[in-house]
Amino acid sequence: MYQFDVAAGDKAGLYRDLLSALDGLTADEPDAIANMANAAALLWEYLPDLNWAGFYRNIGGELVLGPFQGKAACIRIAFGSGVCGAAAATRETQLVEDVHAFPGHIACDAASASELVVPIVVGGRLIGVLDLDSPLPARFDAEDRKGCEALVALLGPRIL
Repeated sequence: MYQFDVAAGDKAGLYRDLLSALDGLTADEPDAIANMANAAALLWEYLPDLNWAGFYRNIGGELVLGPFQGKAACIRIAFGSGVCGAAAATRETQLVEDVHAFPGHIACDAASASELVVPIVVGGRLIGVLDLDSPLPARFDAEDRKGCEALVALLGPRIL
């Protein structure tokens, strides 16, 4: 069984600890689904104020639900549709303080108020997106963005 020393101190330290834990979980595992599942579980356990944490995979030019923690979710999302689709289409992180003000937001869980979606791009190829939802407005900030982008940079090559 895995055990991690993930501190609940400052946010930068939390993400350093999460990066180290994710590296330990995925370093020698070649299975993409297993690595996404463990990453989702790790984020769910240690990031506060989430109501969903998981992945959508790029399958045939659309986002298809991957491993996650939280309530049942939308299974397929078109590129350009909602926050996840915007991240996939633009290949840019989407940090949304108020999802209800985001044009075309897809409400898989009506309790979600803010969202952070990071595209996973490896070698110029979009693999999928990391999606984090919170019931709190403006839950995510620049530090979360930076931390999650670092996590995705580590994980991307391990989920090809």
